[in-house]
Amino acid sequence: MNAYDWLQTILLFVVLLALIKPLGSFMAKVYQGERTFMSPVLAPCENLIYRICGVKKDEEMGWQRYALAMLFFNLALFAALFTILMSQHLLPLNPQKLPAFSWQLALNTAISFTTNTNWQAYAGEQAASYFTQMAGLTVHNFVSAATGMAIAIALIRGFSRRKTSMLGNFWVDLTRSTLYILLPISLVAALVLVSQGVIQNFTPYKTVPLVQSTSYDKPKLDDKGSPLKDAKGNPVTENVIVKEVSIPMGPVASQEAIKELGTNGGGFFNANSAHPFENPTPLTNMLEILLILLIPGSLTYTFGIMVGNTRQGWAILGGMLLLLAVSFGVLQIVETNGNPLVAELGIRGVNMEGKEVRFGLAGSSLFAVATTGTSCGAVNTMHDSLTPLGGMIPLSLILLGEIVFGGVGSGLYTMLAFAIIAVFVSGLMIGRTPEYLGKKIEVREMWLSILTILTAGVVVLILSGIAMITPQAVSSMANPGAHGLSEVFYGFASMANNNGSAFAGLNANVNFYNILGSLAMTLGRYVPAIAVLTMAGSLAEKKYVPPSLGTLPTDKAPFAIWLTLVIIIVGALTFFPALSLGPIVEHLTMLGGK
Repeated sequence: MNAYDWLQTILLFVVLLALIKPLGSFMAKVYQGERTFMSPVLAPCENLIYRICGVKKDEEMGWQRYALAMLFFNLALFAALFTILMSQHLLPLNPQKLPAFSWQLALNTAISFTTNTNWQAYAGEQAASYFTQMAGLTVHNFVSAATGMAIAIALIRGFSRRKTSMLGNFWVDLTRSTLYILLPISLVAALVLVSQGVIQNFTPYKTVPLVQSTSYDKPKLDDKGSPLKDAKGNPVTENVIVKEVSIPMGPVASQEAIKELGTNGGGFFNANSAHPFENPTPLTNMLEILLILLIPGSLTYTFGIMVGNTRQGWAILGGMLLLLAVSFGVLQIVETNGNPLVAELGIRGVNMEGKEVRFGLAGSSLFAVATTGTSCGAVNTMHDSLTPLGGMIPLSLILLGEIVFGGVGSGLYTMLAFAIIAVFVSGLMIGRTPEYLGKKIEVREMWLSILTILTAGVVVLILSGIAMITPQAVSSMANPGAHGLSEVFYGFASMANNNGSAFAGLNANVNFYNILGSLAMTLGRYVPAIAVLTMAGSLAEKKYVPPSLGTLPTDKAPFAIWLTLVIIIVGALTFFPALSLGPIVEHLTMLGGK
């Protein structure tokens, strides 16, 4: 790393750590119903929303009612987006006259954005109208993120409350997450992005002449759309001269801000955050990485305040930072060393294949670990072009449950599930009943924690195995062998863990991946969410157990290290065989000169 790489990396983490405490404190006040500096403006809006929707903000819910409200709200969101996608050609703000989605693609996309996955089996600028982008996708970016935040807050209340069945009100938590946190930060971030060159307009796509015309050979098609072949079986082509190009336009900045802040992912353009209209400068690159990590990191401090011990939040954050720093360091090293087979051709040094020269290696590596450690999925680097071990880093971060720092809300509640397992294991080692934050951890909490952290992994392994014996799935792999397996494995890992990024070589817009991918996203989102809410209800009903000499301190550095080790051990036991058949064997093959 050169001086510039060190400077931008250190500056990013300094700014992030400086913002965690004030934002975390602000969010704690919001969720506890306390007055904030934004209350004079937003409180009347909040109360108006409750009156219109018939919500009684002081009426609390048990975990069953909270979960039902969440599920029915998400079902309504899915139905609304599915309808928009299927009727896109009839709706306004469609200057390019884009057709409706097929029902398989609409199903996959609607589930994707409802579950905060934002997996896209299509090119945004070629398939989605301005109305779809704004009224469909951007709205879901806000409310799907707010849903995850609400679930995390319900779990925090489960730890902080005693002998009660009430966890708060889902509608109030959802409204406050959107109104006080997501909307204001997104508005400011969008304005900064526009100032740096991210576009925001409603004009039709612009056709402009090329400075120098180019040409290519285009296959000829028959009346049925099939390629024509000559007598020898070779494809018949015609030379096409290109003198102009179409440049996509649209309301990009408004979607880009919440796409990163809500750890949604996806992209207005197929090139995602590598596109200069989404991410034009090194400054916007650092800002987008900061937005990805900001709320998940700050929620750890919110957690500490709401449970009455901020050191608990710092311990959780320490584990996250340790995993993130190690992941970034390993990725940076392997990509700096490059590919020895390419070096034999006389091209030595950093592997910049698939990376943006505007951001350099460090800016690309930081983005890669941030977007896969969270559930974001926005990318400024083609992960398919990473070296084998380099590609294993983002894949492993996804497989661990995206807890570094995790998705907004979902990262924290998954991390707390790991913390419960860490406490339980340590309790068995010292011969005491495990306790965490004054609550006894019993069989029910253990089963629910296991369900939370292993559901996505089991789904990934089963569906990847099915893909390997399904002709349509295998034919969608652009690469054979170990790399092709990595593409499929990464795809299902991304969907089941609600990430949304992908290895570029997999054609996912086929019925197999659209339908089974929808199943993976649904199970990966809602099974852990319901398990977490069930656990929150169980914890809230428990009495408080004062700490004693035998209680494991969970607010110190040794616990953060132990928690990190538990996460790595669980991940290794679950996924090492699959990783061995994919990126590890590919790396060994590369070292063998093939």
